[in-house]
Amino acid sequence: MQLLFSSLPLPPHTFLPTFTAFYGCHLPFLITPIVLFYLMVVLVVVMLLLLLSVHQWRHPKDKPLPPGSMGWPYIGETLKLYKENPNSFFANRQKRYGDIFKSHILGCPCVMISSPDAAKIVLVTKAHLFKPTYPPSKEKMIGPEAIFFHQGPYHSRLKKLVQASFLPSAIRGSVSEIEQIVLKFLPAWENTTLNTLQEMKRYAFDVAMISAFGHKQDKEINGIKQLYQCLEKGYNSMPLDLPGTPFNKAMKARKLLNETLRRLIKERRENEKQGGGGGLLGVLLGDKNQKVDQLSDSQIADNVIGVIFAAHDTTASVLTWLLKYLHDNGNLLEAVTREQEGVRREIIEANRRLMWDDTRHMPLTTRVIQETLRTASILSFTFREAVEDVEFEGYYIPKGWKVLPLFRTIHHCADFFPKPEKFDPSRFEVPPKPNTFMPFGNGVHSCPGSELAKLEMLVLLHHLTTKYRWQVVGDEDGIQYGPFPVPKKGLPVKVTPRDI
Repeated sequence: MQLLFSSLPLPPHTFLPTFTAFYGCHLPFLITPIVLFYLMVVLVVVMLLLLLSVHQWRHPKDKPLPPGSMGWPYIGETLKLYKENPNSFFANRQKRYGDIFKSHILGCPCVMISSPDAAKIVLVTKAHLFKPTYPPSKEKMIGPEAIFFHQGPYHSRLKKLVQASFLPSAIRGSVSEIEQIVLKFLPAWENTTLNTLQEMKRYAFDVAMISAFGHKQDKEINGIKQLYQCLEKGYNSMPLDLPGTPFNKAMKARKLLNETLRRLIKERRENEKQGGGGGLLGVLLGDKNQKVDQLSDSQIADNVIGVIFAAHDTTASVLTWLLKYLHDNGNLLEAVTREQEGVRREIIEANRRLMWDDTRHMPLTTRVIQETLRTASILSFTFREAVEDVEFEGYYIPKGWKVLPLFRTIHHCADFFPKPEKFDPSRFEVPPKPNTFMPFGNGVHSCPGSELAKLEMLVLLHHLTTKYRWQVVGDEDGIQYGPFPVPKKGLPVKVTPRDI
């Protein structure tokens, strides 16, 4: 009712008295047949919503639903989720109900799981019972043919192709190109105050473009960059397709982006004898499995956009946390610098540039990246949906319910990572227990670009730690969500040349 009245020009508590004074009668005497009709419509809608909620929550008597609260009908606990830090929301309920509990958020009944064994069942052992699911608005913007939205043979085929683009053997030749991007950015940062998150987005975006399109610079690439940046602004907006809204502008950009990609695909198909041009696009164009049809232009376009989307925001967020943790742990920063200086000396003595093998000899820096992935847990959870009624760990999960493996909760469990709030890379001197460290997900839908993400972090840290220092500007600490957790205000820092 409060929401209904909020659209009126009068406060809710003054509406009825004002109505009575203005018309000279009480509200019940003004019910006409038309008003009665609309009241009945509202009543029917309310009853249908209640019946839907009851239907969603029904279950066999001998198979209980997981413990937890479903909140208000239809609204559920969504308002509580928005009022609290999302991680606190899940952690508080885990303490109260255990490792498997139910809730109702964003209009969906959900089951949250926070034990490694249960997460493995959902993501690996019985992954066929839990399909990936995303908001419809995301599917529209990325493209319905993208790998994220599928299961079965089509997904398997795409997974093999995408993985082929990001295997170490495929990306080891990208080190020099990634290094060139780093060397382009660093001088521009010198003696300036910058928003770390925004600069890392620019860096990660340029790397994503190489991974998607290869080293060949077509005339369409700059246009694709600009259109994608317009599209990106609508990713986390309300899905209101009305003129002037961010979502509407993003969908217009998506249409133009599709047209531009189709032109590029056509050009590369025509020049096929010269090679597909590298990157994921080259791999997708070169897929010629005679047992199945050739990938269509729309399938290729959707998956290229999907790779840029997946390789961009998450990597930038992790890089921002990397600079934050190294800044806050001076001794660790100096130890990482010494390791990178050792690598640098070998490169100078051999009169060569940074190579793939060099990045395999950065054990401390690698552990710092692992601990950043654990502590920050950029991917706090993932969405799955039960494709049929499922009996799970003694509980019943109805078909259509969302299932959320809570990665951050697992990463911050003291049983697996003692003193979990402490930033301690030495904990990765010993491999973590199975299914307790899942920064890139797990199973058939895990991120295929994890090696590329770690590579671009190593290359950046190599040059940044050996040549520069950075100081956080301002004293405001904390986390903001947009949608990934990052330091407040994007971590403003001032970068200065290092005294050597």
